Amino acid sequence: MGSTLCRWQCYPCPPRCSWRKKGELNSESELSEIEQVQQREALGRSKGGFSSKIHLRCDGNGKPITFLLTVGERHEAVMFEQLMSQGAVKRPRFGRPRIRPGRVVGDKGYSSINIRRYLQRRGIRLTIPRRSNERRRGKFDQSIYRQRNRVERCFNRLKQFRRIATRYEKKADNYLAMLTLASIILWL
Repeated sequence: MGSTLCRWQCYPCPPRCSWRKKGELNSESELSEIEQVQQREALGRSKGGFSSKIHLRCDGNGKPITFLLTVGERHEAVMFEQLMSQGAVKRPRFGRPRIRPGRVVGDKGYSSINIRRYLQRRGIRLTIPRRSNERRRGKFDQSIYRQRNRVERCFNRLKQFRRIATRYEKKADNYLAMLTLASIILWL
């Protein structure tokens, strides 16, 4: 489990037909419409400008299984359950693919009580380091956590594609299509 930020390349656009006055943009209804469009198109505003975040789930070999696209400032823990409910893991020999993995390895962004309970209810083992401000310190297997670098290497292989590293697409569907194409190439 992991996530990474992608910057959006903004090109100058032709001006709109109707110009708004400076004070017209402050109404709450228009701001909510703008926020809805940003949520739908996965474009979030941060210090560096517009950005999107890719939430990725990959298998033990570092190949992408499923991914989600959200606004850049969205936290990883918010999208965890949705990410876990997608994608099937192929069994070693034969049989029906399973959605539930045997173990989840994540970074400190996924360290929360809700995620730990979610995994415990489903019988999924976890290796997630605890944050320094958490009270309970549990067992933590450092050797298993080293496998997490496969997720980071998967992100690096995905970002070798220029259209993934910098988001040139305005629509989220087009960017997800590019992510899907890059993932297919990694699987080949």
